[in-house]
This record gives sequence, C-alpha cells and structure tokens, in this order.
Amino acid sequence: MNKFPHSAISLALASVLSLALLSACNKTAEQATAPAPAATTAAANPAATAPLPAKEAPLTAAEAEKIGVEGVVYGMPLVIMNLTRQVSTNVAGPQPNAHAPINQFGNMADYPPASDHSVVRMNVDTLYSWGWLDLSDGPVVVTIPETDGRYWLMPLVDAWTNVFASPGKRTGTEAGNFVITGSGWKGDTPDGMEVYKSPTNMVWTLGRTQANGPKDYPAVHKIQAGYKITPLSAWGKPYTPPAGIVDPKLNMDPPVKQLEAMSTTEFFNALTQLMVKNPAPAEDAPALKKLAMIGVVPGEKFDPSKLDPAIAKALENVVPTALGELKKAPLAPPVNGWEVPPAKVGAAGTDYGLRAVVAMIGLGANIAADAIYPNAFSDEAGNKLDGANRYVLHFDKGQTPPTNSFWSLTMYDAQSFFVENPLKRYNIAAWMPLQYNDDGSLDIYIQKDSPGKAKESNWLHAAAGDFSTTLRVYWPKGSMVDGSWKTPGIKKID
Repeated sequence: MNKFPHSAISLALASVLSLALLSACNKTAEQATAPAPAATTAAANPAATAPLPAKEAPLTAAEAEKIGVEGVVYGMPLVIMNLTRQVSTNVAGPQPNAHAPINQFGNMADYPPASDHSVVRMNVDTLYSWGWLDLSDGPVVVTIPETDGRYWLMPLVDAWTNVFASPGKRTGTEAGNFVITGSGWKGDTPDGMEVYKSPTNMVWTLGRTQANGPKDYPAVHKIQAGYKITPLSAWGKPYTPPAGIVDPKLNMDPPVKQLEAMSTTEFFNALTQLMVKNPAPAEDAPALKKLAMIGVVPGEKFDPSKLDPAIAKALENVVPTALGELKKAPLAPPVNGWEVPPAKVGAAGTDYGLRAVVAMIGLGANIAADAIYPNAFSDEAGNKLDGANRYVLHFDKGQTPPTNSFWSLTMYDAQSFFVENPLKRYNIAAWMPLQYNDDGSLDIYIQKDSPGKAKESNWLHAAAGDFSTTLRVYWPKGSMVDGSWKTPGIKKID
C-alpha cells in the first residue's frame, strides 16, 4: 500500500483527536515529565532550602474530555473485535455464514447476502472461513489442505486488530499445519510445525479462499472442509469439537450499531476487562498512563461517580464524539478520488487513529503484501459519489490493476454494506466475462439504473444515495505496492 504523510489523518481528526496518544501531551503530562530544577544544597547556601516537589495540577474538564476521546480512539479496535467475536460465535455449531463456536472454523457456503451486516465492507471475491480463537487454555493447531494453486489467505489478527502472521498463497499453497500460541505461553510444540506467537489470547483467523462465482463453490467447499482447528493438547488424538453454548440474551445487533449505542461507562468497562486477557503492548504504556488519569485502568471497574463531577460530566459524550470524528477521517489524502490505505495497515503500532479508522471501515484488513484495497468516496473531481448520477471507471489497455492473482471492484452503501440489486451481484471482478473496448481498454459503468443490456456485463449497481467503492487487488505487484501505478478516477458522465 502507498505511504502517505502521517499528518493526513491528524488533520482529518482535527484538534479533537490525536492519532498517537504519545503526542497528545496535556499540561499534567508535561508537568509529570518535566526535569526538576537543580537543587541548591543547604551546605552551599545556609539560607536556601530544598524546593518542594511540584504538584501536578488537577485535570480540567477540557483536558479530561480530550483524554476520554483519545481513549475511545485507542480502545475502539479491541472493543469492536470483541463485539464481532460475540456475534460470530453465539451458535451451537458451524454455520454457512462463517459463524462458529470458539476454536472452530465456520465456512461461508456462498457469497454473503446484502442483508448480512455482521462485518462492514465484506468481499465477494472469496468465501470466508472464520475461526475465533481463545488461547487462554493453550495453543491450537491450524490445518491447511492442498489448495492446488488457488488463492487463499489466512491472516492471524490479534485482539487489537494487528496482523501478526499471514500464511497464504504468497507463502506457498502446500498442505500443512501450524501452531498458534497465546500471550505468555511456554511449552513444547510438534517438530516441523511453524509456530506463530500471538500477543493476545483473542485471535481472529480470517480465512479467505478464492471463489470465481457460484459455479466455483464446490471446489472451494472441498478446500474449506480441510481447514481444521485442533487444541494442541488433543493433537494426534481423536478429537471432536464441542458444541457451542448459545446465549439467547446476547445482543446480536451488528457490532458497529452496538458500539454506537455504548455509554462512556459501558465502553470503558468493556475495555478495561478485555485488557486483562489481551494486554496492551509495552509501547502503549504512555497511553495507559493517560487513561488512568480519568479512572480507566486494566482489570478495574470504571466508575465515573468516583471522579470529580465536572470531569465525569466532561466524559459523558466521548464515545459519540470519537466515533463521529473517525467516520469523517480519510485513510489517506485522495488521489484521483481514491484513498489508498497506508503501508502500515494491519500493523499500525502506536498510530492509534489509523488503527481505529481501519477497524471502523474495514475490520480485519490485510497487510499490503497480501492485498491492497483503495477506497473511493468521491469522483475524480472530488465530489461525493451519489446514486443520482452515472459514472464510469476507465482502464487503458494493459493498465488494469497490477496483480499476481486477481482484482475486483465492490459497491457499498453509506453504511459500508452491500447494495441490494436485481442482479444479486455486488462487484465486478477480473474473472468475469467483461466486455473490453475495441482498443483493449475497459470501462466499468457505475450507476443505479441499467446502462443497457449490451453493457450489463460491466455494470456495477450503485446505491440510490451516497455510496463508495473498494478496489481489491490481491497479492499486488510491486508497482501497486510502491505507488507507481495509480487507480484512475471515477468519472461522472451525467
């Protein structure tokens, strides 16, 4: 993915947010880290006395609100990961929508329908195989069957949405097994198996297997049947996964909707409890220190009644404030109307703003070596994409997206979900029987109404109102990774 100046997101989040809590030093933090003045000893000057330690000034309401908003940005990826896990695992057994009990694969039987709102900006290029892991009781072994050269990807995403390993076609398509261990685990593993160490006990194995339309499903299903998760303690022994426990009272609303409904107390209590089994990395220590200033401490209950009333009042709306700013923040400055995610997507480090924006619009995003997903929310002129208009995306001959595998263009509504349409087709993909122009160029028609039967093979059905598109380039070539190839702009033709 293309890199872009770090300041781009900082400007987008404006003064309310800071992308790295490290850089958002308020008055109190500055006083706490300021060097102490040199002391004058009584022996050198009998009239002098050693200065008293400087007291930290109490937080103002404005400072508390700022820390609270930053705290939501910091913790949102962990909270939304857990909400997604809960919704995806509240089943008795594996389901055809990729939901499954903990430590089991759920294999998507076909492309997700437009009504599936469990995860934003899903793809219709691959069939998902989701495995939500809880490594608290020990490691697991993941089994991958032979894929016969087909594109597959099994990124391992920790609880903070960082991709800590990404086996897939890029690393080989041979059948095999690998071990995933949790936070702090020590022990022996089978000889010859790759070991991936997760920094957290919650892990999402977000598997994808290429599927070129419904006729290709049987071949994909055969591969999916070979994906297995086995506790290391049961490896080499007969093993039957246990039935899942269904909680009928669990909120099954889409995770983003649940997140938006959270109060400050609900959000921070969810965050502090999740950090017990999914500890923050060492480099987050300054962020945790700031959160402690407003009573947010891992493993402890957040209780605003213990805060100064003015501070508690200032924290009341930090969740909607933070989420509102994140929704407005672009991933990158648009180029031809396209926002190309920066290279560190999937491994954001202390760039908490970037990490949160990605979790909001594309939870489980891949690393750049495996896939790059430019997003267009505006046309080449910078105007918002709107279903009231007609558009075309034109690729000159030989200038379709550079890939070692394949590419696609997917339509999303204003909430980042698929757009229902009579064709039941949510994307245009390279494997489809597209109609190329006489000069070898390619036009994709993006509009709400049919462009005519002769052009429907290249028609991407748009939403009635605001919409966006995602260009997915799987296993991109170097010119895509280094940014020398640029996606042409979407042109308004009305």
